Amino acid sequence: MNKVVLEIGGNQGDRLKNIIRVTELIMQNIGVIKKKSSIYETPPWGFCSEQDFYNQVLLISTNLPVKEVLENALQIERKLGRVRGNEQFSSRTMDIDILFFNDEIINTEELIVPHPRLHLRRFVLEPMCEIDRSFKHPAFNKTVELLLSECEDNAECTKIN
Repeated sequence: MNKVVLEIGGNQGDRLKNIIRVTELIMQNIGVIKKKSSIYETPPWGFCSEQDFYNQVLLISTNLPVKEVLENALQIERKLGRVRGNEQFSSRTMDIDILFFNDEIINTEELIVPHPRLHLRRFVLEPMCEIDRSFKHPAFNKTVELLLSECEDNAECTKIN
């Protein structure tokens, strides 16, 4: 079985309903959710928006290869109304990022794992620490707890549950 860490989040529509729905779709199409962090409300990262995001980190067990995890994640985003444009950072109903896939380092045209900006984002590191503080980033050889202590992102992450 493969161990996958996903970050899910969105700021359009009914944010809580979208988080609940995406976890259902992940269980149907990707794998078993072994652990999930609290849901956090966080400001947009990299752009301005009036609506804050709801974010959550999930630990998944799956027999799917990483390419199928990515394809299924993109399909789930579309099902929840995600429309990808040319802008790198924008408001969205749902975003599913693959943070880690086992302890592999993947660098293809379609996918980079570990996620290349996870160490810069408090809204990823705080919930990741809830799941497993001692999880080691395979490229940096640092725990997510250490990455959080080094993170320069001071954005407020508020637990909503």
